[in-house]
Amino acid sequence: MLDGIKRLFTGAPAPAADGWDGVAPWAKSKQYAFRAVQGEGFVIDGRLGATPWRLEWGPSHRPYIQGKELRLRAELGLPAELQVVVMNRVLQEAMEKAVFDQYVEGVQTRIDNQTPPEMRWLVMFPKLSGADMPLLRERFCALSSVQGWLRHWLEGPLTQGLAALRIAPEVPLVLMIGRGRLMLRTAVAEADAATLQGWLRVFETAMREARRVATEHSDSIAPSTQPSMWQTSALPGQEHEK
Repeated sequence: MLDGIKRLFTGAPAPAADGWDGVAPWAKSKQYAFRAVQGEGFVIDGRLGATPWRLEWGPSHRPYIQGKELRLRAELGLPAELQVVVMNRVLQEAMEKAVFDQYVEGVQTRIDNQTPPEMRWLVMFPKLSGADMPLLRERFCALSSVQGWLRHWLEGPLTQGLAALRIAPEVPLVLMIGRGRLMLRTAVAEADAATLQGWLRVFETAMREARRVATEHSDSIAPSTQPSMWQTSALPGQEHEK
């Protein structure tokens, strides 16, 4: 499965040489904690209000991102049963092709615990219709175990922020919630302060909107219907995601 995803994304540009000298001063100016990781990249820790977040730039942890990966994450204390993914269409199509090749043509019925959760959820949970996300439907897909929560999350500023992104269609982007944690992953070959600020704005908007939905729509946590392709019991290892 993972090799199939890697093959779909081969040919991506090689990461640029380290050119992130301006990142540490930017982080210091914002009172963020900056730490270089020798030979790999760096880690930045900051806060949105009282909520900590972490930004990491370094080698990819996902087979669908070639070269360097930007990761942002924050523990939001959301309900454990809430599982949400927003991803770009090119990545969605590549993942669905890999699933079909491996588990339909290969006559395999279980997704192993090495498969990224975003791929498992892609076949587990229903997607929002284009009518539910008119500004995003051409470039993104969105799915969740709790569709009502997802609709509320995409009602305003987060949709505007995602719609305003100026990235090539083939650049993988995943924004997801699982086990109470919000995470953003994307390919960033060369890290600089301006690029990081742009992604941090999107991520902090997602944090604010998640807190808003948790406050205003706490009754929206009602599980969506599971699809027929695979049942949750056939997808082991969800509790061990990194």
